[in-house]
Amino acid sequence: MSRYFSDKYADLEAYVPGEQPKDQHYIKLNTNENAFPPHPAVAKAVAEESGKLHLYSDPECRELREALAARLEVEPEELLMTNGSDEILNFAFMAFCDEYTPAVFPDITYGFYPVFAAVNRVPYREIPLEEDLTIDPEKYTQTAGTIFIANPNAPTGIALTRGQIEGILQSNPYNVVVVDEAYVDFGAESCIPLIREYENLLVTQTFSKSRSLAGGRLGFGAGNPELIRDLNTVKYSTNPYNVNRLTNAAALACLTNDEYYTENCRTIADTREWTAREMKRLGFELTPSSANFLFAVHPRIDGETFYREMKERGILIRHFSGARIREYNRISVGTREQMETFVRTAAAILES
Repeated sequence: MSRYFSDKYADLEAYVPGEQPKDQHYIKLNTNENAFPPHPAVAKAVAEESGKLHLYSDPECRELREALAARLEVEPEELLMTNGSDEILNFAFMAFCDEYTPAVFPDITYGFYPVFAAVNRVPYREIPLEEDLTIDPEKYTQTAGTIFIANPNAPTGIALTRGQIEGILQSNPYNVVVVDEAYVDFGAESCIPLIREYENLLVTQTFSKSRSLAGGRLGFGAGNPELIRDLNTVKYSTNPYNVNRLTNAAALACLTNDEYYTENCRTIADTREWTAREMKRLGFELTPSSANFLFAVHPRIDGETFYREMKERGILIRHFSGARIREYNRISVGTREQMETFVRTAAAILES
């Protein structure tokens, strides 16, 4: 770092995104991107909007919020659109955490949570997962802090039920509970229907996974209007035009063709279950995933070696170095053809 870099960030450990290779020779199963491209209407909508790039985008995303609100059966004022769900999560750390209200989240979860806490200079507390890598909701009762729960959790893919989340909400009426539902459309229950019952609930989602817009960068938060106003205060103090015109147009086209994405999610879930069965047949142990990825360990090969052997054979998966999960790898669910190649390659590695 340069000599000008502020001392307040001297110890900051930045989030490390998954590998994005420049060549196209890999089967990419490392960043949980959707296996399917956007609906053809998305490209058309983006092309039509490109002629207006000399104009600012609508900072309120009014048309998009109205369309999404109709899809989710909420009101537009209960939604805030953001530049990816990472932005709404960062806004939540800024708005609802401080030196007196720490952030609270599992010790094994989305790796950006401790980074958001550090960059916003707020304390945080990690609650260890159980031995089977599940979240025990009882450990989040009457928690002194703002709770962040990825549901399904990442990188394990394990989901809590809506009833379990509701128990956490009921036991923390004076704290905000943020439920990060990046992967909810692949088999878990959304908590958006609860936002009118619990004024302390903020649900975040993304268009990156189930709606094939990882490169478009669009997320949103759903909560009661007062929470949304708080978050809008942060937004308008940082980046009022946070959703660009092209992404806005792409998202509207997504919502107009919602059945296409719903069917893709079903296909991905079916492929996930097929892949899990084949991996178990090869001796892998897996957590029960409700996401578009699998989290696996094999007793005969350590996690880093398996990752490197896969990469040498042209398949990228995600390896984590954390003490409790360093023997595991996270495998994104691609197309059936890609997963058949992955299974054959895994078998070959184990045989060797």
